[in-house]
Amino acid sequence: MKGLWTGAAVALLVFAATAARAATLHFAAPLKGGDEVPPTDSKGTGKVEATLDTATKKLSYTVTYSGLTGPATMAHFHGPALAGANAGVEVPVPTSALANPMKGSATLTDSQVSDFEAGKIYFNIHTAAHPGGEVRGQLAEVK
Repeated sequence: MKGLWTGAAVALLVFAATAARAATLHFAAPLKGGDEVPPTDSKGTGKVEATLDTATKKLSYTVTYSGLTGPATMAHFHGPALAGANAGVEVPVPTSALANPMKGSATLTDSQVSDFEAGKIYFNIHTAAHPGGEVRGQLAEVK
């Protein structure tokens, strides 16, 4: 009987530790041309708001923007990179979802979750006039 209780206690502790780490995190970033690398002279602006459920690894996001030089041609979450550095695409926005506001979701990998938590993810919007990215913002956790 003692072994049964010990096993149950260990299972309860593992469950409690996992539940304690699970959280819904909120991220945001303003989008502007000056944060692109290299910077653009775009008058466009925007904002990214995202939530990340660390238990399911589901990222949900909404992006609003205005004043771009033309229609959005692409948009992505990039990483891992700190502000001032470029990185590859981590989560693309489907081309069918580029209209303002952009809304979507994706399931992340463990390393992508870690990169979000470490502030190593940025979002940018591309246009024909700025194929490398017109506006960009480094996501930061909102507490």
